[in-house]
Parts: sequence; C-alpha cells; structure tokens
Amino acid sequence: MPINISYLLESRTACEREDAADPLRSWQGAFYLPQGLIYLDGNSLGPMPKKALEQLEQAIRKEWAEDLITSWNKAGWWELPETLGELIAPVVGAASGQVIVSDSTSLNLFKTVHAALTLRPERTVMISEADSFPTDLYILEGVTSTHQNIQRRLLGKDGNSLEELIDNQVAVVVFSHVNYRTGKILHIEELVQKTHDAGALFVLDTCHSAGVLPVELDQWGVDFAVGCTYKYLNGGPGSPAFIYVAKRHQKEAVNPLSGWWGHARPFAFEENFHAAEGIRRFRTGSQPVLSLRGLQAGLEIAQTADPQLVRKKSQCLTQLFIELVENRCRNFKVTLQSPTEPDKRGSQVALYFENGFSVIQALIARKIIADFREPGTMRFGFAPLYLRYTDVWDAAEALDDVLKTEEWREERFRQKHEVT
Repeated sequence: MPINISYLLESRTACEREDAADPLRSWQGAFYLPQGLIYLDGNSLGPMPKKALEQLEQAIRKEWAEDLITSWNKAGWWELPETLGELIAPVVGAASGQVIVSDSTSLNLFKTVHAALTLRPERTVMISEADSFPTDLYILEGVTSTHQNIQRRLLGKDGNSLEELIDNQVAVVVFSHVNYRTGKILHIEELVQKTHDAGALFVLDTCHSAGVLPVELDQWGVDFAVGCTYKYLNGGPGSPAFIYVAKRHQKEAVNPLSGWWGHARPFAFEENFHAAEGIRRFRTGSQPVLSLRGLQAGLEIAQTADPQLVRKKSQCLTQLFIELVENRCRNFKVTLQSPTEPDKRGSQVALYFENGFSVIQALIARKIIADFREPGTMRFGFAPLYLRYTDVWDAAEALDDVLKTEEWREERFRQKHEVT
C-alpha cells in the first residue's frame, strides 16, 4: 500500500507540524538521548530507557548489595527468563508459556535447529538464505560439522525459491523475517505453509522485526523462533536473546545444551539430566541477572506501545527519508538497496555508496548516528518511539551536504575500527 508523505517534502516546518500531532510523541521522553543527536542506529543498538537505570540501580544497590544470594528467591531472579518471556510473548504474537529470555541469538538458533532435526530424524537437509545475517549461516555450518550426513541448501545460491529447494529430505527451514542488510520483509505465513506442506519445520529469526513490526508467531504457524533484545526492544548492549518454542513441540523437542537450569529439578543435583517441562527445558546455564533486569524496562515499553501506530510511523519515516534522499542525492551515485514498497520494507533504509564507510563517519561527526556494512552499505534505522520527522529531514539534509562538499574524503573519516 502506498504511503503518502508528499506534504512532508514541502518544508521542515511541515515535519514540525507532523511531530506535534504524532500520537507516539509521548514515548520520546522515555529514553536517554543526548541533546542535539539524531540516532538512526536503533536497528543495531537501541538507546537506554530511563526506567532501565532505575531497575539496574535497584538490582545493584538493593538486590545484590543488600539482599545478596537471597535475591534469587526474594527478587525473583530465578524466574526472570520466564517473567521476561511473558512480556515478549504478546509483542511477537505468542500465547503464554512459549517464550523465554535466555542466552544469545546464536546459541538459541543452535538449540532450535538441533531440536528441529531431532523431531525429523529421518531427514538430512537444512535450508537457509544465502544472505542471512552471518551468525545464522555460521551456526548452520557448525551443525553440519557436528551432525553426520546433515547438509545445507542456500536460497539464492543453490536455488532461487523455496519451491526449488524443498523436498522430502528437508528437516528444517531457517529464514529471517527482515533482512539485516536491505530491510526486505519476507511473507512468513506463506513460507511456513510451504515448509509444512513438505513435512519440514520452520525456524524464524526475528532480530530485525521484534518490537517494530507486527509479528504473529502463533498465527503464522511458526515452529521455533529466536530474536535479540538489544535492537528495537532496547534491552542494552549484549542483552540476552529470546527463544520461542510452539507448545505443540515442547514435550518432544530436545535442547542440545542440557545445562542445569533446564533440568526438571535443578536443586536436586541429580547425576543424570531430566528435562524440565515446557519452555523451561530450553534454559541452559546461569543467566546474566543484571542484563535481564536492565532489559525489563524496554520490554515494558514494547508491550505498551500500540504496534499498529508504531508500524504506520515506521513506514512514514522510512518513506520520507527515501524520497528526501532521492530528491537531494540523485547525482552522487547513491543507490537504494531497500524495497521501494513500504509493505515490503522493515524499519531501516539501506543505501549503497562506494565510500559509504567514510560518509557514515562524517555523519557521526555531525552527531547523526547510523552504521555501515561491507561492502558499501549505509544503514539508517528508524525507531518510531523516539525519532521525529524533523530528525529525518535533518539527516537527509546532512547526508546531502556531506556528499555535496565531499567532506567524507577527509582522512579522519577513513580510519576503521573493529566495530563498524
């Protein structure tokens, strides 16, 4: 469906009027953001919710400093993976008892893929996208090295459609809801149906959609899902990921990382492993309590904000940026890598420029934070809860000026660090 933002292209004043009428405007005050900074990197790391600092101080000063080990019971530390999972569940369209917060996305992906393979023991093939985020590819590559006879087929390399690749040898299909580089959205319900028609199971990576796009895991029939919490869920750097296991699989699905937190009776200290009931069996080892407590504020925001308003504003922000850039930067060999149709685009815009890294560094020097992915992709994330339409206008103006003046050619903008 087309998004009409032509009236916002007229002037910055028009964007100011839109900001004043924004139904999500009140959420801007819920986050710490430095004055004068435009943050277009929430698709990589969300800002700190103000309430997170309160919750962390409570966890450090009271629960840890004063109550010490009694906080495992008194402050509910032991149940935090389930408590926070219940906050995430409605955000990703899951009924109660199917989501926990635990470990990292990579570890959770390994758990889900292994579980799917054990549920389809007679099958030997996994399907993934060739342009998945690399950790997804690396985990699947690792699975092939630890499971005899398991093979991998890549969409975009071994075939151009799921129909070309899937057959009765496929055990599991692993796709991302939103592509990490381009922001392209996949039609998950249709892909799940095709997967199930072939007798395989479907694992969904929601890292670039949870908290900013409508996600309906139960409705779509997804079997397993994973996602990180430090992007649009604003959980903080390195905050634990989440894992979804559909209730229909929980009794038979096997967690390959059988740590003591996933034991049916962890404090019985038994010699042999006996898996806990339900989603708890996908817990593994002791969890980072401070990170879990810091995450809670972001999840409370995500659970409260209207998802339809969030999605509508996301589409408007990205469309405004695309049209402003097309109007201003068409002579600088900047290429749009994201889908042009708003319904097929997540909450980020990817632009290709040969010297994109230097351009991003020049923007950062102007307090406009975006990021870069090799080779040449400039990524701009648009988180609707704290970004304004005037921010988008100013960012496009700055990008135009950096390109026009060739400021990006300065030597200081060519120095690469470990993290880009």
